[in-house]
Amino acid sequence: MFESMDLKFLKSKLTETESLIFKSSQIHGLGGFAKADIPSGTRVIEYLGEKITKQESVRRCEAGNHYIFALNDREDLDGNVDWNPACFINHSCAPNCEVEWDGRHIWIVARRDIEAGEEITFNYGYDLVDYREYLCACGSADCVGYLVAEVFFDRVRKSQPHSQSPST
Repeated sequence: MFESMDLKFLKSKLTETESLIFKSSQIHGLGGFAKADIPSGTRVIEYLGEKITKQESVRRCEAGNHYIFALNDREDLDGNVDWNPACFINHSCAPNCEVEWDGRHIWIVARRDIEAGEEITFNYGYDLVDYREYLCACGSADCVGYLVAEVFFDRVRKSQPHSQSPST
């Protein structure tokens, strides 16, 4: 799924935006990289997609679509479209960006100053349902090994056989 999206994106010749260039990532597949320094609080890129019902969202998720954002109680946004370069921004357990929903748009926003050339990342915020199926390769010192929301980090660390208590 991810590799075919990478190929589809490259064939579209949309390899950069005003503030990002998309190229091979050490984290996974393609990634978005800052073309210039980006100050904290800057809207880096909008996450675009097709608005779909919750019922359709469940169907697409069950079919392996990993690009869906929950919007509200009735609708979600499916970012698995050719015209959404933001779908190539990778997950990190120590992200430099966060997601901001303003009621109409999903923005990827810098949570700290980002240097030119740095890969743009955000935490995908997955829950604990089947989390062991979604391995993380972000490489950060704080990596928990899975694509889970930060609120679950301690719980996931405690469930790992190699985790140690703070007193050891």
